[in-house]
Amino acid sequence: MSLAAAEQPTSLSLNDIMHFETLKQPVISDNGKTIAVEAMPDRGDSRALINIVESKKQFVIAGGSDVKLNSQGSFAIATLNPTLLEKKTLKKSELHSGLALFNTETAEQQNFEKVKHAEFSQDGLFLAIWFEAEKAEGDEDKDAPSINEKDIGSAIKLIQLADNSSHDFDNVTQFSFDRVGKNFVVAINDIKTNQHLIKKVNLTNNTLKQVFKNIDSQVGELSLSDDGQWLAFTQGDAKVERDEREYQLSLLNLTTFKLKETPLDDDWTLNQYSKVFFSEDSLRLFIGRVPQVDKVVSLAEIESEADLYDTSVVTGLRNLKVWHGDDPKIKPHEVKQYSKEQQRTYLSVLHVKANRIVQLADEAIPDVQYGEQQRYLLATSDVPYQKMITWAGFYQDVYLVDLNTGRKLQLLTQHPSNEMPTLSPNARFVAYYQQGQLFMYDIAGVRRHTISKDISVSFANEDHDYPGNAPSYGFGPWLADGSGIIAYDKYDIWQFNSSSFDGFMLSKGEGRKTKTQLRVEGQYEDGDVPAVVTQDQSLLIHGYNETTKADSLYSATVGVSSLTELVDSNAKLKILARSKNADTIVYSKERYDLFPDLYTASVNSPNDAVKQTDLDKQRDGFDWASAELVQWSDADGRKTDGVLIKPTHYQEGKQYPVMVYFYRFMSDRLHSFPHMAINHRPNFAWYADNGYAIFLPDIRFEVGYPGASAVKGLTSGVQKLIDMGIADPDAVGIQGHSWGGYQTAFAVTQTNIFKAAVTGAPVSNMTSAYSGIRHGSGLARQFQYETGQSRIAESLFQSPQKYIENSPVFYAERIQTPMMIMFGDKDDAVPWEQGVELYLAMRRTGKDVVFLQYEDEPHHLKKYPNKLDYTIRMKQYFDHYLKGADAPKWLEKGEAYKEYK
Repeated sequence: MSLAAAEQPTSLSLNDIMHFETLKQPVISDNGKTIAVEAMPDRGDSRALINIVESKKQFVIAGGSDVKLNSQGSFAIATLNPTLLEKKTLKKSELHSGLALFNTETAEQQNFEKVKHAEFSQDGLFLAIWFEAEKAEGDEDKDAPSINEKDIGSAIKLIQLADNSSHDFDNVTQFSFDRVGKNFVVAINDIKTNQHLIKKVNLTNNTLKQVFKNIDSQVGELSLSDDGQWLAFTQGDAKVERDEREYQLSLLNLTTFKLKETPLDDDWTLNQYSKVFFSEDSLRLFIGRVPQVDKVVSLAEIESEADLYDTSVVTGLRNLKVWHGDDPKIKPHEVKQYSKEQQRTYLSVLHVKANRIVQLADEAIPDVQYGEQQRYLLATSDVPYQKMITWAGFYQDVYLVDLNTGRKLQLLTQHPSNEMPTLSPNARFVAYYQQGQLFMYDIAGVRRHTISKDISVSFANEDHDYPGNAPSYGFGPWLADGSGIIAYDKYDIWQFNSSSFDGFMLSKGEGRKTKTQLRVEGQYEDGDVPAVVTQDQSLLIHGYNETTKADSLYSATVGVSSLTELVDSNAKLKILARSKNADTIVYSKERYDLFPDLYTASVNSPNDAVKQTDLDKQRDGFDWASAELVQWSDADGRKTDGVLIKPTHYQEGKQYPVMVYFYRFMSDRLHSFPHMAINHRPNFAWYADNGYAIFLPDIRFEVGYPGASAVKGLTSGVQKLIDMGIADPDAVGIQGHSWGGYQTAFAVTQTNIFKAAVTGAPVSNMTSAYSGIRHGSGLARQFQYETGQSRIAESLFQSPQKYIENSPVFYAERIQTPMMIMFGDKDDAVPWEQGVELYLAMRRTGKDVVFLQYEDEPHHLKKYPNKLDYTIRMKQYFDHYLKGADAPKWLEKGEAYKEYK
């Protein structure tokens, strides 16, 4: 082979896509010295990448996934799942996950088999490895009562990482570290031998002590206070079946090793799902409680001749669900929520010093939002609005609950569930958004202040094109002392004061001036405790420019109206992680022709970033297309944007077949690297390498007329490409899925500009889909039309004509475009019968249609053979209609039904 031939780029194949790796969410050690990330191919086995930030030295754990780091970054753990080949060739009982423990200082790796969970201590000095329970061997006593598998423990190994010494425990059903590296405890339960123990390891001197023993009580949950003084745990009668077992709260003094008697309550108790956990200051113990532990209900059994004719016994075996008009939830939703409701507990708090329990949540107000505030927390209830979820969407009442008394003050009534208020760290103020305005509630002053009243810009979403009130752009962090809060309009950042209740534009108006959406990023997030900022703190600001679709990074200062540009890029930048105890951030940088590799930098100087990964080299050997912005005016004269990805070997002046892919706003993907996967969407890189231009137009909707809105955006955008001389007007195809699938199906009833259409999981008949069920959640679909994505804004009974006008099936006779419909017949979002309706309508009217029914598949295909098959058939379909390729046999003649052994 000549040198010139060897340097010729190869064509991108499906096999290449299968092997192409994507980086998952990275993690960074608390000291900012080490990062780790999982590199996952579309098909195959992952590997864990571990980088030493300063030296950029990289280690690899083959087969590693779900990688974690200890606080110092000196050790990493990664799950070792069975290989893909093992998953496809071995029995399920033969498949087990393992664990890799990797020392980043010595590059030594230890592997452990049959691991179900592993966890570093907060200080990073210890690792707990919890193994799978061993299956019992030999003859079992068939007469012995069965034991719930959750009551059966398994082995744990606690490793001191410095010297690899360990403590080993058997029959462990629960374990816990404290947050500060003082103590570790395990609950050891062996019902067969009546052993119920708690053992504690002092992590300071690595000594072991048994702190509790009982022959009758199964130990449940565990929690350690960070001051090292208390161990809270639950225990219940081991002879009672787990599902019916009532638990009691116990509090053990770790200095005297004596149990402290805790208050009892006739109205509340604990069950198997009751969690316990201490506040960070160790002053409060939070407990999930229930009104009672119910008996397990079992079906009647026929045991005698008389039972065969006993109506109560026979009807007790019925299979029936009764749907009542006044049910709070429709039955499918109730069924889907059943397991969650069975596990629901209601939060209470034990004030440790006073030894007093206060019930915070109850059946009327079931949800309390946990925080570290000492006096108040926020609580919510959707109970009054559960019935109206069916058609109106999601609402809740919002309360302030007093931790000292349990008293609840209602703040908001029928408040949108996606607009949760935020409580200041000192529990003195509540900030929230309502109907276009920002408010701050002064708890002590019992007064609401409209903090945005004198501000001319809108805090409501300016691009909202759904029925109902526009949502907000949200709040940023509070100041740590509660003296103020950050909030956002479409473009700029505001700081509001909780004393004067006024605000100023932290970003100095630069966002709106340049059409750049500015947001505070790069803050460390720690579980239930939201990030806070302090006065005069330097902030990292992420900016997205609406005109160029590119991202930039800026700095700003809390309390000062200023903005300084740090990084100006022609790319997409994503802040992915921040170290806890250092100023190191991890971010990615990507374009269509640049893989989103990882960079590290100081949060204050992201312009001095160091590249840590190099997966962009996967593009080596391939020609790669580029993306550009296209702008035009739609049929209503509105300026509209879209993304054009030209074919790999684009030649100026030549017309190309075009693949149109869309949903709503797509132009923000201008600088996005293509998703290198085989799924229900066309792979942009593959199509571009096979001579297609790909077009991603924005669609702006008019409420009440979603179908017509889509047609206006699509046809005007395609015409722009034709006018530019890029699109072959006789070779424009369209593909959409779900909401995009609906728009695809509707568009071809109104225009002949498309020469082939592939529609995945479309609604074709809004009149029947309106009262369909989303089988994934059990929710009815009515709210989607009256308040949500489908944008009709009225019920079927108020405006039947709008439902008809926006339904493709009623215009099937107009369709001149060949169409391929795809559905999984276990679709959990759109009833798959919608595909059948469209197919039958087109079949009846003599149209060119083919329907792909993937068996036992949900809304998005999950089984790889089906994803691959659909990808191949979609490409064959478009190649035939847009490029003149021969029709495959399945398209020409269909496929007869077959059954396989």
